[in-house]
Amino acid sequence: MNGLLTVARLTLHEALRRRILTAALIVGAAFLTLFGIGLHFILRNEDAGMTLIERRVFLNILTLAGLYAANLLTVMAAVMLPVDTISGDIASGVIQTVAVRPVRRREIVLGKWLGYWIVLVGYTLLLSGGVLALTAVQAHFTPPRVPQALPLMILEGTILLTLSIAGGSRLSTVTNGMLVFGLFGLGFIGNWVEQIGTMAGNAAAQRIGTIASLVIPSEALWQRALWLMQPSILRDLGHSPFSPASVASPAMIVWGIGYTVVILALGLRSFGRRPL
Repeated sequence: MNGLLTVARLTLHEALRRRILTAALIVGAAFLTLFGIGLHFILRNEDAGMTLIERRVFLNILTLAGLYAANLLTVMAAVMLPVDTISGDIASGVIQTVAVRPVRRREIVLGKWLGYWIVLVGYTLLLSGGVLALTAVQAHFTPPRVPQALPLMILEGTILLTLSIAGGSRLSTVTNGMLVFGLFGLGFIGNWVEQIGTMAGNAAAQRIGTIASLVIPSEALWQRALWLMQPSILRDLGHSPFSPASVASPAMIVWGIGYTVVILALGLRSFGRRPL
């Protein structure tokens, strides 16, 4: 346990000094600044003739658009931050000086995972919380069920983070990054196939989308988070670009947690058997 916490602490220091995190923070700050300025001018020219319900629907869509961009930045950070944390250390020879007793190999992987997970959670809360705070301050609006939706966004990032770390235990940095982004794209396209299949009443397309969500559940969890943060009238009408026609059941949350545990276990096994 001491070795795990030591590696996690070192990983946090490593993440803080790496330029990729600095770049992610700069991009995140620029995004929040742009969103805040845009929101200000949109609200200044807001149509005063809107009813209360119309205004709340308008603000909900606007907030979800901001969260959509924040979620995309979080996904990129979840993949890129740890993509070479193991493969890069192996290639540089650093891992040989770390993987000695009393630090065990599984403590290295778990410590790196914990360190980057803490960074991921902080980055998610910074971006998503920033969008929600700007909307609350400027428009006096907060989407419903945010406490239930934010953990799903964190779980989505956790799945991709775990895939990135586990892949690095066996693959090169470039191959690992391509694989994880490819899986994310598979889940994204698969979920949209399911949405279109549901609207068209095409059972085959729905099954294809469901299979893709089981292979990589990240997009399904994000769609459920979107669904939770919409008022019932918007979900029922389905006129919003963020209103999914097919929503994953709570069982997908259990699947996502189990998926993360299994992928992490496979990463531990792979690194444990890899010659250094």
